[in-house]
Amino acid sequence: MSKENWTTKNIPDLSNKTIIITGANSGLGFATSKALANNNATVVMACRNIQKGETAKSTIMKECPHANIEVMELDLMDLSSVKSFAQNFIARYHSIDILINNAGIMMPPYFTTKDGFESQLGTNHLGHFALTAHLLDMLKKSPGARVINVSSMAHKQGDMDFDNLNYDSGKGYSPIKAYGRSKLANLLFTYQLQRFFEEKHIDAISVAAHPGVSNTNLGVFFEKSFLYKFIKPILSKIIQAPSMGSLPQIRAAVDPEVKGNDYYGPGGWKEFQGFPVKTHSNQASHNIEDARKLWAISEALTEVKFA
Repeated sequence: MSKENWTTKNIPDLSNKTIIITGANSGLGFATSKALANNNATVVMACRNIQKGETAKSTIMKECPHANIEVMELDLMDLSSVKSFAQNFIARYHSIDILINNAGIMMPPYFTTKDGFESQLGTNHLGHFALTAHLLDMLKKSPGARVINVSSMAHKQGDMDFDNLNYDSGKGYSPIKAYGRSKLANLLFTYQLQRFFEEKHIDAISVAAHPGVSNTNLGVFFEKSFLYKFIKPILSKIIQAPSMGSLPQIRAAVDPEVKGNDYYGPGGWKEFQGFPVKTHSNQASHNIEDARKLWAISEALTEVKFA
C-alpha cells in the first residue's frame, strides 16, 4: 500500500458500477453516497424514510449534477421490508457490484424490531444478514462483487451469549453491551461470509470497516445518557466529520488492493480518527465456531438461507 494518506481523490472511476448503501440519507451513509456518486457510480440510497432520502439525494445532486442516484425504501427493522427492497432492486437492476451495509442504531433503551429481535442486533446484524442473502444470486452474477459490513471499535466490548442472544424480554439488557454484541456480530458475519464465498467458489469478497469516532446522528440515544455528560469534553477533541469517518468504508469498497477479510479503520491514535488504513479486529471476532453458530442462528431467525 502507498504511504500517502488515502482520500476521496484515490477513488477510481466507478462508471458501470452499481452500489447499494444502507442508511444513506445521513451521516456516514450520506458522505459515502456523495463520494461514490461523484465518481460516476450508480448509487442506490437505501433509506427507511423515503422523504429524508429524497432530500439527501437533492443535496448531493446540487453539488454533483451528473450523479446517478435512486432512493429506495428499506427498513432493516422489518424483514418484510428487507425482502421487498431486494425484490424491487432485482427487478430494476442487472448487477450489484458493491453492497455497503452501513445503517445502524446505537445504544437505545430496550425495544424490539417488528420481527421481535432486540433492536440493535436486529438492525445492525440480522437485517443486513437477510439483505445480503436476498441479494446473493445477484452478487454471484457480478464478477468481483464486494460486501462491506460497517462495524465499530465497540466490537471489543461485545460477547456472544447464544443462550440469550436477543436479550429476551429485556433480560440482562444493557445498551452498551447490546451495541457491542451487534458490532461483534458484524465482524463474525464478515469473516464467515468470506469463507462461504471461498467454499462456494464465488467471485466476491467480504470486507469490514469502522469509522473511529465520528460525528453522526447514530449517537442520538447515547447523547441522552448520564454517561455522555462526562465524556462529551473528551469526545469533542477526537470526533471527526462524517467525510473522514466514511473513508474506511469507502476505501474498503473501492480500493483495488483490498482483499477478502480485510478490516479498515482510521490510522490515527487508537483508531479514533485519521485516514483509513488496514487494521485488525479482536480475537473474538475470528472465532470460527461462534461465526458458524451465529450464521446458523441468523438463518433460523430471519428464515433466509445462503445457498
